Amino acid sequence: MSPLSAILLGIIQGVAEFLPISSSGHLSIFQNFFNMQTSEDGHLFFDVLLHLATLIAVCFFYRKDIKEIISESVSYIKGIGHPQPGGTKSYPKVRLLMMMVVATLPLFIVLPLQGSIEKLYYNTAFIGIALIVTGFVLFISDRFVAGNRNEKTMSVKNALVVGVCQAVATLPGISRSGVTITAGIAGGLNRDFAVKFSFLISIPAVLGANIISLVKSIGDGFDTSLLPVYLLGMLVAMVTGYFALRLVRYICNKGKFGAFSYYCWAVGLITIILTIVL
Repeated sequence: MSPLSAILLGIIQGVAEFLPISSSGHLSIFQNFFNMQTSEDGHLFFDVLLHLATLIAVCFFYRKDIKEIISESVSYIKGIGHPQPGGTKSYPKVRLLMMMVVATLPLFIVLPLQGSIEKLYYNTAFIGIALIVTGFVLFISDRFVAGNRNEKTMSVKNALVVGVCQAVATLPGISRSGVTITAGIAGGLNRDFAVKFSFLISIPAVLGANIISLVKSIGDGFDTSLLPVYLLGMLVAMVTGYFALRLVRYICNKGKFGAFSYYCWAVGLITIILTIVL
């Protein structure tokens, strides 16, 4: 893998991971059409590092919320069995953490299907169709009237629905951010919190997937001489990912998610046509 390829894939990962256009779908399309299949040429490790890079970007972007979740959770645990005088203390960040756990549970359902899902990453026709489906989800997203629910008022049902959508988004071509944010808004979450919740629940999801993939990639082996190139791609993915996060929050708050639907439809249709022709 050349430095240029690493930079290109880093940009694709950093942008597509957060914008509602499916990073897994775009990476697979580029890897399949341009003969850069990572699992076949020993670069599966690079895919893992790219996802780790965007995970770092999420943690940095929401570092304040993560710090508050940890701090409040410690305070809550210390306070168990020691009631506060003057009434019960509120723990909104602990409640948010609980909702994140609930939203993560549906991912365990797809674990037995991981092998079958991985095969779809080489099926460009399926990815094209999935991108078209993502386009329709984004098209209706702006039609929903956002509510005012946040970490203090969202329900377990809200968390489960968003979690199920995240599980479905393990399919390449289905945008994780697109379907989870849309599900949150449809369930009455306010737009800013829907974006925040979507990316916060991605942390345990991506971390878990990375651990599994990392073990597999190390077992398959990788060329240590390419580590500088891999790290370059990681750096590019982190920087582009951070700014992509800022952009997607701005676009969602403006109710302009639907603009990406046309892009997904175009890329999906082109992918299907190229699959048939080539």
